[in-house]
Amino acid sequence: MKDKYSHRERIQMVIAGEKPDRFAASFWRHYFHMEHHADGTAEAMIGFQKQFDWDFVKINPRADYMVQDWGMEIEYSHDEYKKHRKAKFPIQKPEDWIKIKPLTPNAPVLAEHLKVVSMIRKALGRDVPILMTIFTPLSLAGRMVPTRDRLVDHLRTEPELVEGALRAITETYRNYASELRNAGADGLFYATTHWASYDRLTWEEYQRFGVPWDLKVLEGTESDAINLLHVCASNNFLKELTKFDYRPQMVNWDTSDPTNPPLDMAYDIWKDAALVGGVDHTGWLLRSQPNEMPYFIDQLKRDHNPARVIIGPGCAVEPETNMDNLKAIRERL
Repeated sequence: MKDKYSHRERIQMVIAGEKPDRFAASFWRHYFHMEHHADGTAEAMIGFQKQFDWDFVKINPRADYMVQDWGMEIEYSHDEYKKHRKAKFPIQKPEDWIKIKPLTPNAPVLAEHLKVVSMIRKALGRDVPILMTIFTPLSLAGRMVPTRDRLVDHLRTEPELVEGALRAITETYRNYASELRNAGADGLFYATTHWASYDRLTWEEYQRFGVPWDLKVLEGTESDAINLLHVCASNNFLKELTKFDYRPQMVNWDTSDPTNPPLDMAYDIWKDAALVGGVDHTGWLLRSQPNEMPYFIDQLKRDHNPARVIIGPGCAVEPETNMDNLKAIRERL
């Protein structure tokens, strides 16, 4: 049956709490062997969208693009299923945070990814919302050190030094968020990665080192943006973050992780946002067969309201996932 609404119309309806013609859905994944440059990244994202025709596009660039202009060096993978290797970290000792200064959007790697956005927008047109991935300032600080424990130690022993860097990162990405809109993005896929979690910090620490900087970056997206807040990891702060003015249009987290709120519980946690999730991307999606997908998707559709829920994974789909499983999901919507 032909869809009644465009992808953009359908997403806007769910954001507004209105029932669309069918469940909306989106999935995203890395293509590590194609992420070395703008042309490859754009080609991978365009090809994935043309193959599956999702209701919004989450651009999945190489994860460290956001810190390469500060001196992060990586060895690129040429294997579709293997991540890039981190070769050099800009931060080793607390005093190194002083070196982190604001960047402009025309810094080489940042400019490269503005090009990615514009290429994808040109290829896909206006009917599908496009979200560009940005990690929160604390998350970006966490990518600059050899281990996450190193950042935790610096936060607890030399907080003022780290906060100076967070200020520079925030200024950089507040401005960059605005330029992403100019390049054609509808908003951000704004990810906390491992940091908005009791496994990494206390809630009091996140209120100091996370929340204020998160909100300042979001100011750069403007009032009409379609922003998705991705609260990553186990034991996450999904509920706690509602105390602050993030105002996302969509929220995504790993709903299948038993330490996190399940999808049905989040109806009353994020009352004014569409909930993206429901698919166990490291469980049944990865391990089951295409002919099993209708069972899982039909169960999701029975249990949830299409005016509140957008079907999706809890994080990026593993590249090893059988793409026929995604095809089966798309056909079942």
